[in-house]
Amino acid sequence: MEKIKLYIAGETYGISTDDDVEYIEGVAAEIDEKIKEIMENSGRISITQAATLTALEYADRYKKSEQTCENLRSQIHSYLEDAARSRTDAEIARRENERLQDEIKLLKSKK
Repeated sequence: MEKIKLYIAGETYGISTDDDVEYIEGVAAEIDEKIKEIMENSGRISITQAATLTALEYADRYKKSEQTCENLRSQIHSYLEDAARSRTDAEIARRENERLQDEIKLLKSKK
């Protein structure tokens, strides 16, 4: 566990993390930038309000990402089921083809 300092909206936060330090610092920088952007674009707004709006935006993104992931999982599951049916159909067709070839050989040998 590594201890690092993060700077967000003019405040310093000491945290401990097992994640990659550069990754965590990047997340903190992104949050800091978003809070600054909201404060610049919203006129008179407190840091707390800007942080709340930032949290709301990130929570919204997270929820939408979860739904997208679930949709993709569902699609993949459907594709896998289709692939399994196709393999089964192909195997049935291969066996039928072999049976018909054997039948043709048998008919030719009776001539």
